[in-house]
Order: sequence, then C-alpha cells, then structure tokens
Amino acid sequence: MKIGFIGLGNMGAPMAHNLLKAGHTVNVFDLNAEALKALAEAGAKTAASPKAAVTDVECVITMLPAAAHVRSVLTADDGVLAGIAKGVTIIDSSTIDPASVKAFAELAARNGNAFVDAPVSGGTGGAAAGTLTFMVGGSASAYEQVKPVLSAMGKNIVHCGDTGTGQVAKICNNLVLGITMAGVAEAMSLGAALGIDPKVLGGIINTSTGRCWSSDTYNPFPGVIETAPSTRGYTGGFGTDLMLKDLGLATDAARLARQPVYLGALAQQLYQAMSVKGAGRLDFSAVIKLYRTEES
Repeated sequence: MKIGFIGLGNMGAPMAHNLLKAGHTVNVFDLNAEALKALAEAGAKTAASPKAAVTDVECVITMLPAAAHVRSVLTADDGVLAGIAKGVTIIDSSTIDPASVKAFAELAARNGNAFVDAPVSGGTGGAAAGTLTFMVGGSASAYEQVKPVLSAMGKNIVHCGDTGTGQVAKICNNLVLGITMAGVAEAMSLGAALGIDPKVLGGIINTSTGRCWSSDTYNPFPGVIETAPSTRGYTGGFGTDLMLKDLGLATDAARLARQPVYLGALAQQLYQAMSVKGAGRLDFSAVIKLYRTEES
C-alpha cells in the first residue's frame, strides 16, 4: 500500500521503518529534520507538510504527542483533511482522550473519511521489533480494513469496540503502568536501603507474585535489567511528561465518569513532582529518583 505517516518520534519512527520493511510505500512528515532524513535513508519519501504526505495515499497514520497536535495536523490549511482523498481511512495511534477521538471522527466523516483510533502498547522496544499491541476503536468493517496495515507494526491487533474504545483501553493500561512503576521503584529502593543486592531482589520479584512488566522488563533500578532505560541514564523510552499526560487523561476521564482512581491520582502527583524537578524528558522509570538520594 501507499501510506502517509505523520509523527516520527520515539514510537513513530520505528513504526514507519517497519512499514517500509513490510514493502509498503511510505510518505512521511515530521517537524524534526533529522527524523525525516533517517526515514528517507531507509527508503521513505519525505513531505513538506501533512497535506503533501497524504496526497494520493491509500491509508494515513498519525502518531503524535497530544490531542492538540492531532487537531492541528488534521485541520490546518496544509493539514491532512486538506489533502486526503475521500474514502481514505485515517488511523490515529496517538494516546489522547476518547472525547477528542469522537470529535475527530466526526470531522473526518464530514470530509468523507473513516477515523480509527489505534493507540499502542509495548514501548520503544516493541515499536522497533514490530511486536506492539494495537487497541483499535471503530466499526467492525474499519477494523478489518486497517488490520493488515497494523499487522506490519504489531503482533496483537485487538478490536476494542466502537470509536474511542481503543483510547479507553490505552489510558486504563497506562494507569496500571504508571502505578506499578511507582510501586516497583518504591520496593527496589526499600530493598537497597535495607541492604539486599538489587539484582537479587529484582530476580526474586520477577519470579514471584510481585512480577510485572515494570520490574521484569523495565526495572527502574540501574543495572537490574541491562536493556532497560535505567541502565542508560533513563534516556529514550517513554518520557515522564508523556506518562504524566496519560495519567491526566485517565483522571480526567474518571472525573467525567464519576469513577474514583485513588492510586492513579497519587501516581499522577509523583510524575508531576518529577516534571517540576526538570526530569520530564527522562524515561518515566526515573520516578525512582524520588526515592533514592543518590539518584536525585
């Protein structure tokens, strides 16, 4: 297929690479010139605007930081809706609030286009390996249409229900992720303070009832998992400010639904404290710095 791809950040760039590896023709756009250059070297065609990226394509994918960015990319004079042909489906893999998804779907429908929300889970490692989980919101027919494209970038393609439910699944998943990372950081810091070797403690947790992705794949204590961001100074990965944004989406949605999220609200405050301390661009596992003096 010929695909327009907009947003080449830590997640979007490897996703676009995997589309190229699968044999698709990919037009790419991003504000980062270096990101565009890297994709061009891999065989993508670069575009000067979102409008140019989606001209004469069969599918469009956006992977952007927040709902405001998605709205701008869609509705700007040189945006997606100004250049896309009728009947072409838009897949948004950003993590945004369900209400915005529904609004964007209405805008796209008025333009003659289907809009599918398909946020992802699996981190930058999953994006690079092509093993992401896609949580898809949209009609059954739209899901069947986009599944082959998403399968080039992910291993688990799940139809969650109508438009917006993909985002519901994503914010609930990241609510768990933010809480468990804070919990693992707290436990690992306590263990180190009490004198146990962090690698020994990590190994025990990872083969016991405390096992979770935040510990066995992404452990926040440096040196416990060699491939985790904690071992490379908390660089790369999923930024603290992005986790803070996602927890904000969860708590805002909970407020609208009148549903309590006690631990989610506390986790939001922990990541807010990290952001205020200037650590917003570090991987979210750097939350352990709130617990360890030598990491501050």
